[in-house]
Amino acid sequence: MHLYRLDTPDHHCPYGERARQLLKERGIPFQDHRLTSQEEAEQFQATHGVTTTPQVFAGTERIGGYSDLAVRLGVVAADQDPASGTGRSYRPVLAVFGVAALAAWTLAIGVVGFMGLAVTLLATLKVMDPRAFRRGFRLYDLLMGRWKGYGVLYPWLELLVGLAILGRWPLPALGVLAIAIGLEGALSVVRAVWIEKRDLDCACIGGNNRTPLGALSLLENGAMAAMGVAMLLPGW
Repeated sequence: MHLYRLDTPDHHCPYGERARQLLKERGIPFQDHRLTSQEEAEQFQATHGVTTTPQVFAGTERIGGYSDLAVRLGVVAADQDPASGTGRSYRPVLAVFGVAALAAWTLAIGVVGFMGLAVTLLATLKVMDPRAFRRGFRLYDLLMGRWKGYGVLYPWLELLVGLAILGRWPLPALGVLAIAIGLEGALSVVRAVWIEKRDLDCACIGGNNRTPLGALSLLENGAMAAMGVAMLLPGW
């Protein structure tokens, strides 16, 4: 077994320590690979196509993080979400859309207002920790794979579109921007999930949550493109 975990002078990853203790308790021989800087951790994640540490490998087979290891060994992980089975869940993104829906209903601003609030909230979560967002986003986004600056701009572009939807700004250029963002994002998700068959976390709610990249991510991007089309229609 090989355990890769973040362990810097400023941060000792609690899940890495849990994984280490679990392997020791089960008497499983393993090599403990400490990633001693954030840069080293990011390089490891990029190399192996993952968005989080720790990661456990059995030979060349990737088992996954602490929760995945706990499932493999038949124990209940301390961070495991019963609905997801592996510590991954759609709850964070559903919470965002739920709050946006309640706020839109309270303010009586309809579907357009709901979309504006949802996009704005999603952008806010990315802005809170942009480095973590970029770490996950670069693993599957087509444009960021060619231009790293897109990962820096994306949260702010998304925020701009969200505010434009909320304010019903009569700016066709922002409609075109929303369409471009939505279509590029949808293509990236389709390539990563259905063509390359990769199991990744979505960076849609920032980089510190474990929401699977998949159909819900595709729906979000499709909704963004649809709102862009609406922004180009007469009467917007």
